[in-house]
Amino acid sequence: MSDCEHYLIPGFTTQSGVTFDASLAYKTYGTLSAARDNAILLPTFYGGRHADTEYFMAAGRALDPAKYFIIIPNLFGNGASSSPSNTPAPIGRGAWPEVSLYDNVHCQYRLVTEHLGIARLRLVTGFSMGGMQTFQWGALHADMIDAIAPICASSKTSPHNQLMIEGPTAALKVDAAFNEGWYESVPIKGMLAFGRVYAGWLFSQTFFREALYRDLGLSSVEGTVRWLQAYFLNNDANDLLAMARTWHIGDISANPRFGHDLKAALNAITCRAIVMPSETDLYFRVPDNELEVSQMPNAELRPIPSPWGHAAGMGVNPRDNEFIDRALRELLNED
Repeated sequence: MSDCEHYLIPGFTTQSGVTFDASLAYKTYGTLSAARDNAILLPTFYGGRHADTEYFMAAGRALDPAKYFIIIPNLFGNGASSSPSNTPAPIGRGAWPEVSLYDNVHCQYRLVTEHLGIARLRLVTGFSMGGMQTFQWGALHADMIDAIAPICASSKTSPHNQLMIEGPTAALKVDAAFNEGWYESVPIKGMLAFGRVYAGWLFSQTFFREALYRDLGLSSVEGTVRWLQAYFLNNDANDLLAMARTWHIGDISANPRFGHDLKAALNAITCRAIVMPSETDLYFRVPDNELEVSQMPNAELRPIPSPWGHAAGMGVNPRDNEFIDRALRELLNED
């Protein structure tokens, strides 16, 4: 992608044991202060890239590039950073290795500290998989972060969430054209099935009952499905599956530091934290975050009172944006 920069990490080895030259795509917004003390990290979400994440930022919003130096690193597998769709043989396409949250944050840490020369972050925040990376940052690097704000996310993917992920990904894979990841053209039937299954999870029952899709300029449930299908068609099929695998195995304690001890990983998040699930999210559930926050030393659970389901963090509902911005301003000591 030409509208971002790339940080190359030669000979990077994933937790799954595969070594390759990793390219971490990122984009920065705003100006780093002379004291280098106004940096914010905003990781990307499932199926999104840096441009899709820009909705968090605007003049007058909490994440204002006129005040802060905002770094958006792209998730591995999203088509901008190293991904099945842009990595040469022998590990591209259907041979893409499993990449973890730890792998992503390890490389992002090198980007921030070694490449950009930043020793401290004012805030790490993100939506969905961006929020999962936020939890991972807090567990590994709380000593260099003032605060974190995971939005519609969890520190470990729950069994129910894993089943949810398996629904749309299975629908994609059964398309014969997918050919176990070695397709020569878009497996369109599988991609459309993926979007249709996903649509039933992204939004809440209230969203559909009250026809809130009209706020998106859509006229029907079917129109909402097509809208989401079009969004996912902006991604390569293997890329969607690569990101889904990172999500499926998501666990901030699954690394050498914590040895799968989730309580220890959550206890390590000593920086200030406001955890913001959506009250109506169907797969990142409030009770999961309640358990997490109870084991974080300096955290508050602040559910978003939204009928939009998981999409409460997608920037599409002004009331949800205002709720999130109030919390971010508080963490940035602006209120």
